[in-house]
Amino acid sequence: MSMTTETISLPECETLLLDLKGHALHVTLNRPKARNAMSLTMVQELLNVFQSIEDSLTIRALVLRGSEGNFCAGGDIKDMAGARAAGMSNADSDPFYELNLAFGKMLIVANKIPQVLIVVTEGAVLGGGFGLACISDVALSASSAKFGLPETGLGIPPAQIAPFVVSRIGLTQARRLALLGARFKGQEALALGIVHEAHDESEALEEALERTLKQVERCAPQANRVTKNLILSVGNEPLEDLLDHAAHSFSKAVNGAEGQEGTMAFIQKRVPSWCSE
Repeated sequence: MSMTTETISLPECETLLLDLKGHALHVTLNRPKARNAMSLTMVQELLNVFQSIEDSLTIRALVLRGSEGNFCAGGDIKDMAGARAAGMSNADSDPFYELNLAFGKMLIVANKIPQVLIVVTEGAVLGGGFGLACISDVALSASSAKFGLPETGLGIPPAQIAPFVVSRIGLTQARRLALLGARFKGQEALALGIVHEAHDESEALEEALERTLKQVERCAPQANRVTKNLILSVGNEPLEDLLDHAAHSFSKAVNGAEGQEGTMAFIQKRVPSWCSE
């Protein structure tokens, strides 16, 4: 099976660094002076990136991390102050609503991107940054990373991230963390199921990322897309309908190019064409 040649066009960004390496797009939040806190510009740029790669089979993983030792310190307070000023000058608009909803829409798109979303957390992982960790397929963390839901201590709710936190760790723990404004480090995040690995040394964290990317490469691109969609459909449609759709997807895959190549590779005791090893 030959991989389709694609022309990949990535958007220009002010707050993100984009680096395409093989089958993975590395996206780095790049507002280090603000500990990579999310401005409205960053939210829109993340949304643009996610949408630009949605149909790509060449890009099979997206790695999301922060620059200069922090992942993301949540929402940008200066942006909120700007929204407050805008609201005072325009009685017909609700900039707080628009700002918060824009972040929620970005999370929905990020949660459903067909690529494997790998988040690497270091330093501050607060508020919106916490939310990004909760919509990842694979989360790798430094043990020293500082997680938290500080919103209630600031007099606001974790409005857009709360549903994703509940989905990630369950209702009981989400209630405790959100209602206490809890702060904790990478090892507790691992115990809670927010992240899948926590490493004491930065070198070990980088090795875990490379190992994860190699594992992604072993999986067929289209099969991964179908599988992720199936997993995300659980609980959102009747089980009988879900299993019927899954059976159709299975049949199509078995008779498709990936299924045939995977079967032949197994019989011939070689790696399939989508894997470089």
